[in-house]
Amino acid sequence: MRVLLLGADGFIGRRVADRLLADPELQVTVLGRRDTADIRFDLAAGSPGALARFLDAVMPRVIINCAGATYGSPRTLTRSNTVAVATVCEAVRRSHEPARLIHVGSAAEYGPGPVGSPIPESAEPRPVGPYGVTKLAGTELVLSSGLDAAVLRVFDAVGPGLPTGSLFGRLAEGLRRALERGDSQLRTADLSAYRDFVDVRDVARAVQAAAVSAATGVINVGSGAGVRVRDAAQLLVRASGFEGRLVEESRPGGAPVVPVPAPTGDTPPPEPRPLPDPVPWRQADIRTARDRLGWRSRIPLEESLADIWTETACRV
Repeated sequence: MRVLLLGADGFIGRRVADRLLADPELQVTVLGRRDTADIRFDLAAGSPGALARFLDAVMPRVIINCAGATYGSPRTLTRSNTVAVATVCEAVRRSHEPARLIHVGSAAEYGPGPVGSPIPESAEPRPVGPYGVTKLAGTELVLSSGLDAAVLRVFDAVGPGLPTGSLFGRLAEGLRRALERGDSQLRTADLSAYRDFVDVRDVARAVQAAAVSAATGVINVGSGAGVRVRDAAQLLVRASGFEGRLVEESRPGGAPVVPVPAPTGDTPPPEPRPLPDPVPWRQADIRTARDRLGWRSRIPLEESLADIWTETACRV
């Protein structure tokens, strides 16, 4: 089966590429902006007509879109997460043999949800900030395109290759420096929220499962568990061997610094109440992925974070 992969250079895209290329039943072509791509094309700047001509040349049965931007100005996010998706959808419609489209969305599209409850695909999206808004706009374009399409709303992906600008990427780098200097404490961002962490390699399995399925619409991809970010951070601390203390930075508005107990069992001081997080809780309802894709996460969070630390520790 011919597969066209978009966004193979990103965090999720790299793992999807690895998985697809290892499958002897698939013929994978990569389209992107870099020289490493089989076809060089800028989705945010190119025309749907030009992309349609590439599609007619490759004739993929499935197109997997992992392209997009996580950081940047509202203009950059709009071009990468919305305009580019519009280009893909229009190009597929114009092609002689419209392919099935698998689009990688984000749990940020949901925004705040009820604390303590998993978020089903039927939840009304209320994104907070330009990233979630632009990703939701991209999802809506796919769903309204009339194409044979599925959107995988990926929750908080972690694991090897995690960007250094992400929360755990920054924390791992901070731990490495603290160990080198012999520091007794490390300051970090607020860690009071709850998130649904899923390993990026499990995400790649979900993408592959969606590509060969007949499932359409939105499908959540997560572990199905809400984990306090503070607890996940302590798993990374233990993997690093750091015996000091994490100290959470105060939030804008004067919230106090929140000490985080070291993994040695020391009794922490009383914990002040921080300001509310715009999204204090995020947990996926994963029944659709289980029922329609036969998928569920396999890699435990401890392993994902240990792999992040191993990469950071080995970085020159």
